[in-house]
Amino acid sequence: MNGIPNPNVVFPNEYKTSCFIKNVITAPNITVGDYTYYDDASDPTGFEKNNVLFNYPEFGDKLIIGKFCQIASGAQFIMDPANHRLCSATTYPFNVFGGAWAESTPPHMDQLPRKGDTVVGNDVWIGRESVILPGVKIGDGAIVAAYSVVTRDIPPYTVYGGNPARFIKARFDGELTALLLRFRWWDLDPEPLTEFLPLLCDPDLKKVKQELLNRLQ
Repeated sequence: MNGIPNPNVVFPNEYKTSCFIKNVITAPNITVGDYTYYDDASDPTGFEKNNVLFNYPEFGDKLIIGKFCQIASGAQFIMDPANHRLCSATTYPFNVFGGAWAESTPPHMDQLPRKGDTVVGNDVWIGRESVILPGVKIGDGAIVAAYSVVTRDIPPYTVYGGNPARFIKARFDGELTALLLRFRWWDLDPEPLTEFLPLLCDPDLKKVKQELLNRLQ
């Protein structure tokens, strides 16, 4: 089928404000799925440099983002090395300033708390200027409201917002959510997906639910 957007290009349209960011990532510990874009009028290709903070791959944590995610301007992911030592009387990082301080203290990164990988599912919308803290897991189909600070895991197909981000509402009823998680439309091949788009964009959720039931039987 002609005209299907190519997931392997940097700019998928003529506006050049939305970037398919898997094509500009260089860090070995960042993985981004097909069609996930970052939108920024000033520097959309600078996502890795400007929006993934304190990323030192040697530390061992990863940022994993699924397919078809929509990341708005200014959204940031903070990686584990941003933390300070919490197990002692002071959080001050004496070691990083070298000299006698480095000789008198344990290696800085060895004492940092480890939150684990940050994982964003598929079809997740992350609003403008949101901040995602280390180790957070965001489920498929979730929405993070603009200017939120995400400090804990977000379940699939829910809306969270605020500082710290809290549950606002479920996007759909439990049955439709379960059907979408089973169907995993984001894993369809390009041509079947294109044929399925009218249903994905249909506001008649009863019709969507019935069609998914038919397809999954």
